Amino acid sequence: MRSIFIGIMTFVAALTVQAQDKSAKADLPKGPELEYVCELRVKLDASFNVGQTSHGERVVIPITGGTFEGPNIKGEILNGGADYQLVDKAKGRNEIEAIYCIRTDDGVTIHVRNCGIIHTSQNADGTPNFYFRTSPKFEAPNDSKYDWLNNAMFVCMPSGFEQGYIRLMVWKVL
Repeated sequence: MRSIFIGIMTFVAALTVQAQDKSAKADLPKGPELEYVCELRVKLDASFNVGQTSHGERVVIPITGGTFEGPNIKGEILNGGADYQLVDKAKGRNEIEAIYCIRTDDGVTIHVRNCGIIHTSQNADGTPNFYFRTSPKFEAPNDSKYDWLNNAMFVCMPSGFEQGYIRLMVWKVL
């Protein structure tokens, strides 16, 4: 009888902890929603190392072209941009600042500055952990149908790597 009572009390305690855990999660504010904007397929040239600067080790990755496409925007990535990275090998961390231009299929040129972080580490069990997130800022002509890009925040993460290319997915924060 005593073991049944202890079993029932353990079960009730577990239910209480689960209910408290769900209640605590329910009290958290809801995060922002995201709306898919596009996928960029960015063509990259070989990187080169500027060396150790007053800001850290500077690596430059030339952006030489590519394409992008989404539900409301489509076009090409123009040659002439670059991804300027500050590399901290000891911390497994790169600060990214990619600056380039895109041109929509209807001829509108848009300036892009995409800043973020790449961080590589190992989890406690030794498995690799890879974090890569950026926040692109778009500078579109005010009199274009792409003016909406000037008035929102965006997040970006890689969706794949190919020989000479990186694919990036972009979402608008609602």
